[in-house]
Amino acid sequence: MSCNEGLTWDALIELLLEKFESDRVNVEEVKDILSSYKSAKQDWKKFAKYDKYKYTRNLVHEGNGKFNLMILCWPEGQQSSIHDHADSHCFLKVLDGTLSEILYKSPEGLSNGPDKIDILETGRSDCKTDQVSYINDEIGLHRMANPSHSDFAVTLHLYSPPFQSCGVFDERTGKRMTCPMTFWSKFGEKSSPKKTKA
Repeated sequence: MSCNEGLTWDALIELLLEKFESDRVNVEEVKDILSSYKSAKQDWKKFAKYDKYKYTRNLVHEGNGKFNLMILCWPEGQQSSIHDHADSHCFLKVLDGTLSEILYKSPEGLSNGPDKIDILETGRSDCKTDQVSYINDEIGLHRMANPSHSDFAVTLHLYSPPFQSCGVFDERTGKRMTCPMTFWSKFGEKSSPKKTKA
């Protein structure tokens, strides 16, 4: 049994800030902290910004530069691209609904040219409300998907260290592209699109 049982939302964030004061990440301790918080919509609903056509990434906390904590909102049937995590730790906790994770073996070589590289699936699992999952680039690549045809899913993600871009892989060719990480909202407020000069 966890000594962190029954964490509040604010206590969860405070404990994460404390755990990430050092440069060493203890994966099991972070998973235990995330597991100790029982999802309550009133805690996180102000950060959960939805779009019915695509999943959204909503920044909750910048973790003093050590991690990014964000809420992702997944419409029915939406999924991410196959992607890596830019050498970061990726923790995920389902706050509402179910999310499917499809794991892939990292390609032996990175295809940025015309050569085809096979992206091989290595496993599938479903994460339900309050379950926690973890991945890093040594484990492989993954794709996340909301399998429901009628309900949104909401997930809490922690990335350490934070990253500005990640590798996205074409399932057919294995070609890797660098994709910038953007936020639909920050700290509960919708992000403004960047204005370009005419």
